[in-house]
Amino acid sequence: MKSTATARWEGSAGKITAGSGLFKDAPYNPKGRFEGGDPGTTPEELIAGAHAACFSMAFNVGLSRAGISAKSIETKAVVEILPAEVGFAITQSALTCTVEAPGADAAKVREIGEGARANCPVSKALKNNINITLELNVKT
Repeated sequence: MKSTATARWEGSAGKITAGSGLFKDAPYNPKGRFEGGDPGTTPEELIAGAHAACFSMAFNVGLSRAGISAKSIETKAVVEILPAEVGFAITQSALTCTVEAPGADAAKVREIGEGARANCPVSKALKNNINITLELNVKT
């Protein structure tokens, strides 16, 4: 399975379009990326969305394989960009997740969550370059 997106830069701003058509011509620019306040997205926001979605999906699959049914999994990812020796660098993705799994063993749920943090495809793509943390709130 291949996924695509197209970015077009003109002058001082760009637009990004998802190959699926889910979003088209979403604006992005340096002011919005580094100062905030401008409408649009940032590359870091797109990475955060991908990481939160990937982790939640992997977590659910892991729980299902263990015979645990999650009522809900809600994950927020915060991706940070900071000045670096040359330019800027993405330094971390901090995942915060609340999972509701009635009747489940909380320790087992945490173990599966840590596995998803380490092994979801987006984590695997990022882990050699940034710190990935997980704050997990388990409701059983």
